[in-house]
Amino acid sequence: MRVSVCHCLACQKRTGSALSAQARWEKLCVQVEGQSKIWVRTADSGQQTTYHFCPECGSTVHYSGGNFPELIAIPLGALDDPYFECIDHSVWERRKHEWIELLGENIQHRD
Repeated sequence: MRVSVCHCLACQKRTGSALSAQARWEKLCVQVEGQSKIWVRTADSGQQTTYHFCPECGSTVHYSGGNFPELIAIPLGALDDPYFECIDHSVWERRKHEWIELLGENIQHRD
């Protein structure tokens, strides 16, 4: 449905990296199996996002809520095949590190 990167400070802290990269699908198209630990983050806007983490290693497995309550986001690194030809969206670019350069003609950029 959508492949995006987020440069917000919350995603940088959650991933321990300069950005987060994820693919989103409609919840009805995704089957989640196994156990996870849950953490709910409330944004400055008041919207809540629920994150599911692996109870063994702590990696983010999936999350949902916020601006897209009908979708489920899966970090690219959690997929068996994390390769996507390009991303569709780059958000929170005011927090993007200057040394990051995103390539692709069809990327929608948002602050």
